[in-house]
Amino acid sequence: MPEYAQPLAAAGVLAVLLLAEGLHPFAEHFRQPGERRRHAARNLALGLLNGAIVALGFAGLWVIAAEWAGARGFGLVRIGSLPLAVQTVGAVLLLDAWTYAWHRLNHTVPFLWRFHRVHHSDAHMDVTTASRFHTGEIVLSSLLRIPVIVAVGASAWMLVLYETLMFAVVQLHHANLGLPAHLDRALRAIVVTPAMHKVHHSRWQPETDSNYSALFSWWDRLFGSFRLRERPEEIRLGLDGYDDDADQSVRGMLRTPFHDRP
Repeated sequence: MPEYAQPLAAAGVLAVLLLAEGLHPFAEHFRQPGERRRHAARNLALGLLNGAIVALGFAGLWVIAAEWAGARGFGLVRIGSLPLAVQTVGAVLLLDAWTYAWHRLNHTVPFLWRFHRVHHSDAHMDVTTASRFHTGEIVLSSLLRIPVIVAVGASAWMLVLYETLMFAVVQLHHANLGLPAHLDRALRAIVVTPAMHKVHHSRWQPETDSNYSALFSWWDRLFGSFRLRERPEEIRLGLDGYDDDADQSVRGMLRTPFHDRP
């Protein structure tokens, strides 16, 4: 799987979900003309900045780490003579387990939360929120991914496969869409869905500190962090203290970790 597959897939999923949100939004976030475009532009500008940093500063290091582990037969998925299919499934599962653990740490370690609250301060969650992360969080997670890749033993193409699947699902569950209840429930048995992830973006902290899974939903059930709301349309999204327009600008988001607000 070529390395450019993930950004191409992300752009395609973004376009489809933006269109779907425009036709059938779950919540009417925007009341003024141009408000939705401005919100998307800010989130995507931050996402493009982070994407450039990852592409220029870390993607090559991830490939080197994967090739180093592969040349030495190092990593959990390379123990024994497992078939390639089993190695691939194992790598995807282990990488997703790490993503769950990292996300949970961002909510429990105060220093990490300073950066992660940029993602949660979006009161108008939609597909572009999937790209809204502070650059500091992206740099930290990218650095930590290097030893994770080595420990897992994931090849470069396994990493691309995981990133492509994971980010497509992340875009879906951030989208301002409401799936039919039976479909959301069926999908939720395997992957994170919009109804499940809306709970995570609630302003109420017991809900914010739940549903950390990115791709597979079962990590939350396994580790006791799963939570649902019967009426997700009643959830108040965002983060108290960050509703001013100044905090929602790209500059404001980049300055968020340096505030003493919760």
